[in-house]
Amino acid sequence: MAQAQSGEKEDPTKVRNSDLSTSMCSYENLPNHELANLKQDHEVVLVMVPFPAQGHLNQLLQLSCLISSYGLPVYYVGSATHNRQAKVRANALNPSDIAKIHFHDLPTPEFASPPPDFNALSKFPSHLQPSWNASMLLRELIASFIRNISSKSRRVVIVHDCLMSYNVQDVSSLPNAESYIFNCISVFTLYYSICLFYGMSVQLGEELLKKLPSLEGIMSDEVRDFTNSQNPYMDIRSGDIHNTSKVIEGKFLDLLAQAEINQNKKQWAVGPILPTKLDHSSNRNNTCLEWLNKQPPRSVIYISFGTTTSLSDREIKELAVGLEQSKQKFIWVLRDADRGDIFTGKARRVELPEGFEERVKEVGLVVREWAPQPEILAHSSTGGFMSHCGWNSCIESITMGVPIAAWPMHSDQPNNGFLVTEILKIGLLVREWEKREELVSASTIENVVSKLMASEEGDGIRKRAEELGEAVRRSTEIGGASRIELDSFIAYITR
Repeated sequence: MAQAQSGEKEDPTKVRNSDLSTSMCSYENLPNHELANLKQDHEVVLVMVPFPAQGHLNQLLQLSCLISSYGLPVYYVGSATHNRQAKVRANALNPSDIAKIHFHDLPTPEFASPPPDFNALSKFPSHLQPSWNASMLLRELIASFIRNISSKSRRVVIVHDCLMSYNVQDVSSLPNAESYIFNCISVFTLYYSICLFYGMSVQLGEELLKKLPSLEGIMSDEVRDFTNSQNPYMDIRSGDIHNTSKVIEGKFLDLLAQAEINQNKKQWAVGPILPTKLDHSSNRNNTCLEWLNKQPPRSVIYISFGTTTSLSDREIKELAVGLEQSKQKFIWVLRDADRGDIFTGKARRVELPEGFEERVKEVGLVVREWAPQPEILAHSSTGGFMSHCGWNSCIESITMGVPIAAWPMHSDQPNNGFLVTEILKIGLLVREWEKREELVSASTIENVVSKLMASEEGDGIRKRAEELGEAVRRSTEIGGASRIELDSFIAYITR
């Protein structure tokens, strides 16, 4: 896509750089002797500027490792606290590849780090707002770092979260620097948002338009203002990178290109950026994977609502009863939402119905600590995923060919759930977005789990999910759509 838009002939010496080994990430390995072709003077340096929320930190770190595997130096720039968080939770990434990333720790501004309100009707994690506000104090430190790097390089390429646009605005004052937004959301969500912003009609069939979830209640007014405050600084960018594949969202990538035609921004769909061939050695003794090793193929549903959702005691009780009544095997990650600083404060210990864990010990596993989600989804015993539908979780599940029981909670999640269930048809909806403030009953949960895991309809959904996953994984190999896009991006920034 980007190759067609750039209008420039690629320098064959640059294309050779794009063939370097990408050993740990999504893309197929190349012979190590190719590394000998790499210049050591690091003419082009990349600076990653993530937004301080787990799903964003994680995706930018995955992309850092992917780009670093082309032999380019990559700096990951953020507050010391959030850089530490990114490293501690680097699921599925090989430690030796993370070691190649240059983490540049900025002093962490002081901010309140309250616990989540698990009884709030809105699931939006407003308790994280102080940490997000504090991140806007990093502009001068980021600008100083980029100026320093730019004085020693032919070109500095800044790849940043769209929510950090304000912080990287000084890029425009440097003659040898250019910036790109990395979008941590689905292209469908981005396209839908642009249509609403410009008053354009959404190009979907009539039946799908009727089912499209409203944007009401997806976020707080404060975060909407925060997001809007980034808009004036987004035009500085030279293009957009997307964590998706043409195999998944080709139609919406084309529609997005049409919608943004006047902005003349380049687009690259390089996803999935997570490793598709996972190194399990670092998780050999993990309780979840050991338990999965003893289960039949595709028999287990994995339940996790990410790092920004807290369930109330009533919701947890209904979910526990629903899982028990479904009689399906499960792994349930039962954790509260993150605080702004995950290294402070004591997490709430949720109480399950009396005797629950003892009664289900033959069929279920409750996990209260951090779980290796990509490895769980990649395991042959995993046959379904009950998810909040954050894009990180969606892209992991899609890549591993696992169907989704979609239970969106806030932000882009209702749109992602719609993409999964109505467009890709690789999942079932647990509850409609319009009923988000109603308690989901145990019987509803039992029915959805049973349908996904033990019915003909569920088998059909799983078959589609597996076929899509296989196609997505192929797209990351040499000659595949996503590999071509990534090579194109590398060729462009090293031109």
